[in-house]
This record gives sequence, C-alpha cells and structure tokens, in this order.
Amino acid sequence: MDIDINKIREALHAMYGGENKPITDGQYDHALAVKCVNGTFVGRKNENVITYRGIPYVGQQPVGDLRWKAPVDATPDDGVYEAYYNAKSAYGNKDFEVGSMYYFDEACLYLNVFKTDDAPGAKKPVMVWIHGGAFESGGTIDPMFDCNNLIKEHPEVIVVTIGYRLGVMGFLHLSHLADGKDYPDSQNLGLLDQVQALKWVHHNIAAFGGDPDNVTIFGESAGAGSCTLLPLIKGSHQYFRRLIAESGSVNLTRSPQEAIECTDRLMEVLGCKTVADLLKVHADKLLEASAVNFLHQFPERDGKHLPTDTFEAYASGAAKDIEILVGCNKDEMNFFVYSFGPEGWDAFADGRKQGKFAQMPADEKALVESYMKDVQGAPFQPFASLLSQSWFNVPIIRLSEEQTRGGGKAYTYYFTPESPDPVMKCGHAIELAVVFNHPEMTADTGRPFDETFSKTVRQMWVQFAKTGNPSLTAHLAPDGKPKQWPPYDLKDKRVMVLDEADIHPAREADVKVVDWERTYFLTKYYAL
Repeated sequence: MDIDINKIREALHAMYGGENKPITDGQYDHALAVKCVNGTFVGRKNENVITYRGIPYVGQQPVGDLRWKAPVDATPDDGVYEAYYNAKSAYGNKDFEVGSMYYFDEACLYLNVFKTDDAPGAKKPVMVWIHGGAFESGGTIDPMFDCNNLIKEHPEVIVVTIGYRLGVMGFLHLSHLADGKDYPDSQNLGLLDQVQALKWVHHNIAAFGGDPDNVTIFGESAGAGSCTLLPLIKGSHQYFRRLIAESGSVNLTRSPQEAIECTDRLMEVLGCKTVADLLKVHADKLLEASAVNFLHQFPERDGKHLPTDTFEAYASGAAKDIEILVGCNKDEMNFFVYSFGPEGWDAFADGRKQGKFAQMPADEKALVESYMKDVQGAPFQPFASLLSQSWFNVPIIRLSEEQTRGGGKAYTYYFTPESPDPVMKCGHAIELAVVFNHPEMTADTGRPFDETFSKTVRQMWVQFAKTGNPSLTAHLAPDGKPKQWPPYDLKDKRVMVLDEADIHPAREADVKVVDWERTYFLTKYYAL
C-alpha cells in the first residue's frame, strides 16, 4: 500500500489538532462549558453532538523528572479552557505505520468526551474507550475513534476516549537498574494512567450528564487486554462495573524476566547504564531505539499491580463483580499478514518461531505441528492461524471459562464476516468500523458491512453498557427479531456468533473457536 504518511498526519491535525488555550476574557458559549475539578472546559457543537477534546486528567503531565513516574492526581483549578482540539499522541513505536500518522508528545494524558445536547434528565450510562495498538501505538486522534456517528445513533450514552503512555514510556522495567528503586511503577504506567483517567471520569462525568456509577470500559486488541487487566488492579472496581474486550485478553502480558530482557536490549542499543542516562535521552531517540522490542512491550505480571497468574486471578473471583463481554474474530492474525506484507510477515513469523515455540517440549511441539498441518490455505496461513489461537481466540475462551468458574458472568462472541480480500479474511480489528459506525472506513475490508447487522452489533454493545446484558428484545433489535445472548457456561460453552446473515447463539463445539486438544495449553505461555 502506497501511503503518504505526512499527508495523513497533516490531514488529521487539520481535523482535530491545535492547541487548547485558557479563556481569560469570558467570551465563550456558556451552554457548552462544563465545570470539572481541574477547570471549566468549553466544547464544540456539531449538529446535536457536543465534543470536548484534549481535557487533561492529571495534575501534571509525565514529562521531565516525571517520566516513568506514576500519574499525578488532577488538582483543583478555577480556570476556563478550550476543549476544541485533540491532544498529541503518546510516544509509541514507529514500526507501526498507524503510529507514524500522529504527532507525538510525552504530555499525552488527556481524554475526549462525546455527548448529545439534551435537556437535563436522568444520568446516562458512560462508555470509556481504550484504544489498541499492541501497547506501543495508536491514539485517540484516530478518525476511527471519532464518536460522533456512534453518539448520533445512541444519544442515550456518553462516550469517553482516553490516551495513555505507550511502549518504552508506559511499560519499561527499571527497578533492576542501580538507580531504579525510585521507579517502582514504570513497568505498568500505561495501566495506571488508564486507572487515573477512570478516576477523573468518576469524579467529573456527572457534570456532563453521565452516571459515574454506570461506567463500561471497552477496547480492542491492547485496549481489550487493558480492559481485562484493569479489574486486577487494586482499587479499580470503584470506577467501572462492566467491560467489553474485543480481541484481547489477560495473556497480553509479560513476566518480569521478559521485561528485564527488553530493558537490557534497549539499554544496549542506547549505550545507557542507568535511569539517569535514560532520562537524558530525547523521546524521539527512545522511540527509535524501542524498535528493538517491537511487539514485546506489554504490561508486566509484576506481582505488585498485576498478579503473576492473571487467568488464575479470574478463576479465584477477582472480577466476579464485573460483568464482561469478550470475543474474537475468526481470522485474527490475517490482519498482521495483510499489514506487514509477505516479507515483513515472514521476518516476524521467523522471529516468533525462534522464541517460545522453539523452547517447547517435544510433546507440545508435536501438538502445535499437528494443528498447523491441518490448516488449509496459503503458505502463511498455518502459522497465522496458530498465532490467532495463541494470542486471541484461546485466551478469550479461557477468560470466559475462568470468569465463570470464579462466580462472575461472561458474554462471549465470535465475529465471522469476511473481507473479500483473500489475505485479510475476518482479520484483527475488522469490527471497529461496525462498532464506531464508520461504514466509510472499510478500506481493509473491501466493502461496508450489512447495515442491519452493524446496527444490531452496536445496539448489543450499548445495551450491555446500559444493563449488563447484551440480549435484545424484538423492540430493540433493528430487524425486529429478538436476540437472546446466553452467558458463557462451563457445560455447553455457548457463544454468540456475530454472522452477517445470522446472529445466533451456538455451542463452542459447533463453531470451533479453539482447538481444545492442540492449542488450549498455549495460554500458559501468555503472549508468544
């Protein structure tokens, strides 16, 4: 694909960019102003949707001496500020093409609020979006996550999109370094940023008309992984009661040893020995050097913020009071083949094969090889399907199992519509245009999805956020036919098949989301 990154960056900046400034002359539309703890923020209205962009949710941005420090609480402020422009995006990884489309800044802890202009009434359910990007790319400025269309269709909810630290800035183990003891949270700062954003929402969303006691977090890929990890962080449950995880789970983590190895590789590339050395390195150079850890910069099962066994934590009831809706796409990894291209995919696949796969005992290797041997299709497909299983499909099903076993409730889906592209098929992130009501953003799918199907999926997401149950009555269903979505159970293992022609519940054994004999064990390796 021939893409002019600079033109896209400029176009995005023209649409959403700029710099929010203090309003000191009192000249602003008071009807669009909302008083929050840390200031009064003035949004912009487009038709019936009011958008507030670039609201800081911390008292100080993580720059200078605060790099690799925990987020700072928002502080009281009586000032009035523009909320017209999206903040710059967190430093991530330039190896991700999408990440190169954004302007980067270490001052990145901001959020956006989307709501309709309604007369005051009952507090609305709130949906907080956490973007994906492998924990090292992406941002709220992505046009896909502009929520105007979603809010127009569903004015009964308020949507918030949040930024958080990524990659080397958000997930860097430092405590093993000589001067690292002063950075005890650096390995999971991105998650702590998300908790801080949720805390801000809890304390301020009522001023926008939202219900702080009815918040649903939702995300895709790393955002979905974040959503499933957040319930495991102490004190987080007071800020949300439900989560929706699209194609991501608690397996998207690394061990302390793996995190230390990533840090040591980075230090070697930079020629640094201490945190003090790292603090002197410009963010651009850190970003460039972090490519050495491409697709390895995950949250850490550090035993402090996250348990050392995230699946077991769910099985023990750590999230039993949180209602969850989770699922995966039929051909997850095909998106990466499509995005990387043949040579890029081969290099990536070779690297993964030389990692944990190479270290498996003989009996496990035999199972994996047997699975790949039965996969039909292009030469790339066997390993792509295996990674789909190990990264996405199996962990989602296991999470549903453990949440149910722990006394909680899980609604599980299997998304199946395909792109006509023979490589993409039903790849990772293909559902985003459906969820955010952007039928025009289907370049990767090659076609828009069926309108009634798309409306039904969105209605289910919103219904879950409102009530904790995604089932639809005939009155709520866009096609006038009820959609009963059963919770996952340990006997029949029922999932909701999100098929364009026929949304229906089915036993997992009938749709074969996972290969129980040959791939289920891979969850013990977390992210391969």
